[in-house]
Amino acid sequence: MEIKVLGTGCANCKRLLGNVNECIDRLKIQANVIYVTDLIEISKTGILRTPGLMINGKIVSYGKVNTIEEITELISRI
Repeated sequence: MEIKVLGTGCANCKRLLGNVNECIDRLKIQANVIYVTDLIEISKTGILRTPGLMINGKIVSYGKVNTIEEITELISRI
């Protein structure tokens, strides 16, 4: 599983990254977590507002900091 957190490095983006990592630890799953801060790369994804969250190449959330519980739910749908 590949999970990308897309953001400019702001506090909300870092908080989402922390929540993703905590979720992975709690679920005890293998995932490659990538933090993308390059604006050109972010724009290529089509995300209009950061922070953004992608799982296995699919945009699952943007413009908000998902809770650990919300991230768990998003992962379970994959």
